[in-house]
Order: sequence, then structure tokens, then C-alpha cells
Amino acid sequence: MILFAGSLHLGLIYGLMAMGIYVTFRILNTPDLTTDGSFTLGLAVSASLTALGMPGWGIVCGILFGALAGTVTGFLQTKMDIHPILSGILTMSALYTVNLFVLGDRSNLSLLGSKHLFSMAAASLPNVHKDVTRLVLASFFCLACFAFLAWFFQTHLGLCIRAAGDNDDMVRASSIDVDVMRIIATSVSNACVGFSGAVAAQYQGFADISSGVGMMVVGLASVIIGEVFWGRRSVTLGFASAICGSVIYRLIIALALKSDFFPAYALKLVSALIVIAALSLPAVKGRFQLYSARREAGRHVGG
Repeated sequence: MILFAGSLHLGLIYGLMAMGIYVTFRILNTPDLTTDGSFTLGLAVSASLTALGMPGWGIVCGILFGALAGTVTGFLQTKMDIHPILSGILTMSALYTVNLFVLGDRSNLSLLGSKHLFSMAAASLPNVHKDVTRLVLASFFCLACFAFLAWFFQTHLGLCIRAAGDNDDMVRASSIDVDVMRIIATSVSNACVGFSGAVAAQYQGFADISSGVGMMVVGLASVIIGEVFWGRRSVTLGFASAICGSVIYRLIIALALKSDFFPAYALKLVSALIVIAALSLPAVKGRFQLYSARREAGRHVGG
């Protein structure tokens, strides 16, 4: 039960990041490696402000600083003509120094003894189990982000971003500034990632400079696993599948590490194997269907 509860909490929190990655990975069709840096930025900003007694502003500023990091990446991609992958790497590398500065030249910051949103929620509901209050708060953040993204990508601006991801030449012919659309999209994406980091800092009670390492893999795994179960139908369902994929991913990780087969330090290996399996599944499924079709055709010819 504890294993399931923890996986559900983390799945919802990292679901915020998965929705952000869905924006660039599926809507823009552009890889963005800023994620590792912007997640840690949201984490660091939230922890620093929470330590100062401002946990609410920690969440808000985590979102805003994440959006700013995404804007820088989008600007490098569009206005500086730097390759999208390299743009993300450059921003991520620069954010390492920024994150250290935000943490006060420390590699980690503990929130032990500081009031944060999760502890305040538990204190306000003393008769409710701590796991329940954590679930309610994580669900609130996740659903709020989902509702905003589902609404935003149905607006005129959101539809222009979706069109830019599908066919930027056609959008340019319609007198829409594709560069601005891409900058806004990367900003929204990393705002979600920063949001995830900000909530994660208050959930776990500390911030560490290395917490964002591998977050891109986690987010991609969540998006792909969600698509395996839900398919690729619409943007709104895509965001919902990213959340579900994040929960499933965290549960798989917890079960794998709980077994005696994988040691505790094998987290990154398990993550990579999950992503490989999820990415390979459509190809394996397609080849199996092709083999079945050929076999059925051979039976008809033989008959």
C-alpha cells in the first residue's frame, strides 16, 4: 500500500513534467533537453523561497523561472539558428551555475523545520492521513495544470502552435510568426517542468543540484508509456495519457527496485530499459502484424 501511495504521489508530481515534455516532443516535434536544468531550477527556487517562509511564492516563481528558461532555449533555436538539441544543452549547462546561485552556492538545501504546502495541508487536517492530504494536493496541482493546457491548446494561440508543429511552412504562408509560436511553446513546456520541480521540492523536503539529472528520460518514458495504453488521438488525451504514463512509470520503477534482481543504484538503468521497451513496442507490434498478415496470405494462396 505504501509502495502504491508513494508511486501515485510521485507519478502525479512528475506528471506535470511529462505534460511539459509532451508539448515539445509531440506538439512541436522538437527535442528539448532543457528539462534537466529547468526541473532543478524550479526545485531550487521553490526550496529557497520555502526556506524563507514563502512556499506559495516558491511554486509560482518555480513556474515563472521555468518559463524563462524555456524562453531562452526557444530564442536560441529560432533567432540564433542554433540546433534545437544544442540549444537545450547550452541552456541546461548554463542553468547548472544559476541553480547553484539560487541554492546559495550549496549543492543541496534541506527544508527540515520549514513550513511547506504539504506540511501545512497535513497540519490543517490532523484527522486525515498524511498520504491522503499529499494525494489531494498533488492531484490538485496536476489537474490544474492539465485543465490549463487542455484549454490553452484549444485557443487560437494554442491552435497556431499546434499548426506550427505540424507544418511550419503552411503557417508561415498564413502570416503567422512561427518563431514566436515556438518560443511560446518551449516557454509553456518548461513552465510545466519548473512547476513539477517546485512541487517536488516541497514534497520531498529538500533540493539537490543533481535532482534533475535524467528527468528528460523520465518524462519521455511517461509520454511513451501513456501512448502505449491510450494511443495518439488528440492533444487533450495526450496530456491525460502523459499523466497516466507517469504514474505507471513510477510504479514500474518502484516494483523493479523493490525486487532483489535490481540493486538500488540501478535506477537509471531501469529507466533506460523502460524507455527502450516502450519505444520498441510499436515496431515489434508492427512486425508481428506484418508477419501475421503474410502468414494469412500464404494460407489463402496455399488453399
